[in-house]
Amino acid sequence: MKKISIALLLSFVFNNISLKADEGMWLVHLIGDKTYADMVKRGLKLSKEQLYSMNKSSIKDAIVIFGGGCTAELVSKEGLLFTNHHCGYDNIASSSSVEHNYLRDGFWAKSKQEEIACPGLSVQFLVKIDDVTEAVMAKLKDVKPNEIVSKLQPILIEMQNKASEGTGFEIRISSFFKGNQFLQFTYQRYKDVRLVGAPPESIGKFGGDTDNWEWPRHTGDFSIFRVYMAPDGKPSEYKAENVPYQPKHFLPVSIKGLNDGDYAMIYGYPGGTNRYETSHGVKLKMDIDNPNLVNLRDARLKCMLAEMVKDPAVKIQLASSYAGIANYWKFFDGETKQLAKHNVLAQKQKDEEIFTNWAKGKPEYDNLFNDVKNVYDAWRPYAKGRVYLNEGIFGSPLIGFASALKELDDALLNPASGQKEIDKSLAGVKGGYDRFIKGENIISDRNILATVLKMYNTDVEASQQPTAFYTWLKNTYGDLSKDETYQKYAKDVFDNTFLLDKEKWSAFVAKPDSALLHKDPAFKTAMAFVKNFNNNYKKYFTEFTANNYGLNNKYLKGVLEMKKGTAMYPDANFTMRVSYGNVKSYSPKDAVKYKEICTLKGVMEKYRPGDYEFDAPAKLIDLINKKDYGQYVDKKSNDVVVSFITTNDITGGNSGSPVLNSKGELIGLAFDGNYEALSHKIVFDGDLNRTICLDVRYLLFVVDKLGGATNLINELVLIKN
Repeated sequence: MKKISIALLLSFVFNNISLKADEGMWLVHLIGDKTYADMVKRGLKLSKEQLYSMNKSSIKDAIVIFGGGCTAELVSKEGLLFTNHHCGYDNIASSSSVEHNYLRDGFWAKSKQEEIACPGLSVQFLVKIDDVTEAVMAKLKDVKPNEIVSKLQPILIEMQNKASEGTGFEIRISSFFKGNQFLQFTYQRYKDVRLVGAPPESIGKFGGDTDNWEWPRHTGDFSIFRVYMAPDGKPSEYKAENVPYQPKHFLPVSIKGLNDGDYAMIYGYPGGTNRYETSHGVKLKMDIDNPNLVNLRDARLKCMLAEMVKDPAVKIQLASSYAGIANYWKFFDGETKQLAKHNVLAQKQKDEEIFTNWAKGKPEYDNLFNDVKNVYDAWRPYAKGRVYLNEGIFGSPLIGFASALKELDDALLNPASGQKEIDKSLAGVKGGYDRFIKGENIISDRNILATVLKMYNTDVEASQQPTAFYTWLKNTYGDLSKDETYQKYAKDVFDNTFLLDKEKWSAFVAKPDSALLHKDPAFKTAMAFVKNFNNNYKKYFTEFTANNYGLNNKYLKGVLEMKKGTAMYPDANFTMRVSYGNVKSYSPKDAVKYKEICTLKGVMEKYRPGDYEFDAPAKLIDLINKKDYGQYVDKKSNDVVVSFITTNDITGGNSGSPVLNSKGELIGLAFDGNYEALSHKIVFDGDLNRTICLDVRYLLFVVDKLGGATNLINELVLIKN
């Protein structure tokens, strides 16, 4: 197939819909006529130009990338942003201290002067999207299939740099359909973003890990920020004279309420799915990747929690890291169970059988899945060791940071390196060090290192271990089957590394010395495992990645040909998407029916004073007891709706995404998926998939009644009828 025909095919694909309307994370600029007609049939009352326009203001102008991995939305003409509490969590924690514990107590700026600067936090606005498939393919035409992975990224970086030069914009080129399409996204980044409001953690994380990924749900998962710009309207670093950003479009906020079956639309930046994964990839994930990742994260979380419960300062320090690790610990555990429960492996095998029958007589696809099998069989014996390296050994923040010093060490040892190369490596590690040392809790990290060193020795194939390291460890510290052996070693590492001494680190940065690095016990530990992998097993991973990319590219090219005329959406890859569906109740199992909403009544049913996960602020309990709900009460339930569920298709990265009604008015914030459909990265479940959303009326109730921040309520355009 010629390159141009791929682009034409994709244009045709997006205009022909046969899938369920709630499945699909659709590229906003490629909403075809039939897709749009189906959206209208489901209840949408907006024009296509109101959904996305390059030349006029549209909903896309109110949606931003928040930080490095979430979505947020503008809700006022003065740059006010709503996003999830867990998206703002790191900045709330960074703004907190034992004396001003905003995680525990919440924070409300009653004026713009009280808003808190958040160094390092930025938001990105999407400016435009261009198809650059032909240009990329032209640069790849003479590249061998097994070399594309290694050469593609440098090509894209070169194209991005050229496109952004002198523009003031950031350019990112993203791959779609396993490298069968490439789109160029132009963004404008604003770097002055300030914390405006956050509920107490007992609201923002109510239910904790127990309720994570679960419905019913009673979490007030929101935080509020504001974007600032220079007085001339241009992006700027934080400056006192900066003024609130004036958006092209912001979302009106509806407090009219909702009903089971109402139209719901979600904009945002879903991070990643792999719904065109082969059966062999699913099997590797279920057998090796997920179970080992879960075990290693479980061990790390226990070490962290043991220290967090002892000291409020440690809890603040580790809170963001702990939350991130815990979130996907439960996800990957649930994903494995749901993949097995829904027999996804067999579904994938059936898809491959259908493809193989279609591909008969097409030499390009001969033996495709036999080749895929061989690629996975070659890598499978080494997959566990790589998980243990990344999630285990590098799960120790100290060892993870020490491993990042290898690039600097290589530059120092390379006679061909000039000062420019050394300075470049130094610049990278300086920023990394500041982040590392700020979040470093020595006791928990020391226990993590002792734990993962033992797990690696116990669980990873003996022939794949750094034999010299473990032999030395045994001869020096004792029996490798005993915990105290690893505890003694970990203590020595932490007592003697210069990486935990700020003065010694500063001296090293001023005059970097490879010999000093090689004497450091943390660096030596990291390098024992890095070199073991690089020298013996990295080649297998490189071959696996390169060959798998080529085969997946070919598979998706064939799928696009086979399904010509039917709807296909590309995997999520943190580019702006829109999904649509309905508010909808569901029945996860026999004799169980879940309503579409949760209310404050459920908060009271779960409330346990003093509990780590289910405590709640005294003022909230008082408001509930008095039924002091104001204009935020739901007329049907005579209560405040905390959350609701929809059939929308989302994934990680959509956290903080706006949930819109048929008129494009904000009714909620997406913040989670449901446990029964945690296989959603691999396969969408049309019956059980639900998106858990914070009801915007609960957000406003907390801001107004509990926080007393009526100044923020007054900024909004409230739709009451």
